[in-house]
Amino acid sequence: MAEVRNCPKCNEFFNYTGVREVCHKCAQSEEELYQIVYRFLRKRENRAATVERIVEATGAEEELLYKWVRKGRLQPAMFPNLGYPCDNCGHLTTTGKLCTKCQDELKADLRTFEAAKEFRDSVEQRDRVTYHADRKR
Repeated sequence: MAEVRNCPKCNEFFNYTGVREVCHKCAQSEEELYQIVYRFLRKRENRAATVERIVEATGAEEELLYKWVRKGRLQPAMFPNLGYPCDNCGHLTTTGKLCTKCQDELKADLRTFEAAKEFRDSVEQRDRVTYHADRKR
């Protein structure tokens, strides 16, 4: 079921159905801008263009480029210098929400946490043992 929202770009009301975040008019202008960016990138000399170069040449916003890469409309396999910022550190990545460095750090932290938890559990288990020294036979 549709809900009425304000378009974040032009502030007009539109029926939000979950398909797009902007009104129809802004969606059309985004699509036209996407075609301009895609035509720019298809030229052999522009395939290795950075995000800053694409913004400078086409007038597209960085956030739109990141959105298109996230959604798979612009593929980093075809355009190697494209990506979107890591949610943790801001470096460009091409898959997931975190870059490889942040993923490795997170995995290392989890391994450390798990090792500490196992150590605490083993100490707790060892402390549960009861010794009876005065037991008569």
